[in-house]
Amino acid sequence: MFKEVKLFFKEYPAKETATLTTPILILHGLFGSSKNWVSVSDFLSSYSRVYSLDLRNHGDSPHSSEHSLSAMAEDVKEFLEDHGLDKVILLGHSMGGLAAMTFALRHPEKVEDLIIQDIAPRDYEFKYEGELAVLRTDLSNFKNRQEIDSATSKFVTNPFIRNFLLMNLDRTESGQYRWKLNVDAISRSKNMFQSEFSGADKQYSGKVIFIIGGDSEYFHTSDKIVCLEYFPNARFETIPGGDHYIHFTKAEEFRKILTAFMDSIVSGSGK
Repeated sequence: MFKEVKLFFKEYPAKETATLTTPILILHGLFGSSKNWVSVSDFLSSYSRVYSLDLRNHGDSPHSSEHSLSAMAEDVKEFLEDHGLDKVILLGHSMGGLAAMTFALRHPEKVEDLIIQDIAPRDYEFKYEGELAVLRTDLSNFKNRQEIDSATSKFVTNPFIRNFLLMNLDRTESGQYRWKLNVDAISRSKNMFQSEFSGADKQYSGKVIFIIGGDSEYFHTSDKIVCLEYFPNARFETIPGGDHYIHFTKAEEFRKILTAFMDSIVSGSGK
């Protein structure tokens, strides 16, 4: 059995306008962290208190040799126990979405509502060799981020993805750069997106919304069928022209969908 880790998190107190008592938990995607979710977290704090987590081996959370959806789901369970949270509204993107769905299927009584961004409950191949090459770059001789960006452009040509990866840079007291991510554990866990969803023997019957990028390669039209097997009350919203990172690249459209969903929780719950 794997060992749970105590996750680093950022807390956003509920604003005066907040009407929900159930807190909101945000789980980021692979190679990401809570730093990618500041604006969404701040926005959602107008509804309730928000916890934006760094998943294991990411951001400022502890490193572990184990990196799996199962381990991440149990980390979330421990986080809820440590903070005395009976139920949460759970938002997950990509890897975080897979972990959120795993958690909801295992512990449905702990999830009030579920928001999944651009991922489906199925197996995914690990196709991130370029990203791993960036994150294995020896940083000892670089003086600034621009030099690192230039040196790693041969591995990942997309400047948006490169900038996303470089958000994992940290500077030591000596002034040298280091990677925060546990690159070794992640690179050894290439089956992390497989075998968790092997048949709908469990279901989560709460309210679920899948927010999808219309041009994303991560979610196909046929994925809606498998989503409904696990989440029979799911509904789907697609952002035309959206990619995998719609919370950032299509922020206005994403926020509009999020607003409608959160407002439906407020009107339906009476809390």
